[in-house]
Amino acid sequence: MSANIQAVTDEAFEQEVIKSATPVVVDFWAEWCGPCKALSPKIDQVAAQFQGKIRVLKMNVDDNPRTPSKFGIRGIPTLIVFKGGKVVDQAVGDQSIEDLKSLLSRCAS
Repeated sequence: MSANIQAVTDEAFEQEVIKSATPVVVDFWAEWCGPCKALSPKIDQVAAQFQGKIRVLKMNVDDNPRTPSKFGIRGIPTLIVFKGGKVVDQAVGDQSIEDLKSLLSRCAS
């Protein structure tokens, strides 16, 4: 994880995501997930470009099962964008840099 991305837990989710004044992208992932590993460096790169506009958090679904279940996560990686405590966008699977930039651009405005 880069300096621009932090981990979030089930216990901290409400405070760090739902109550955040800044839009938040949560990357739901797992250690064993190949597509998650492929997405990770790309999300690190894009997170750096949007620093200060959007927070990017990662949630390990194996260590934190309650939150993914609450949001109906069935496949990983899943990116969910929260703005004002509500889900405003999401993407499932490995994404290109261009798709990530587009997702974050829509949410930053």
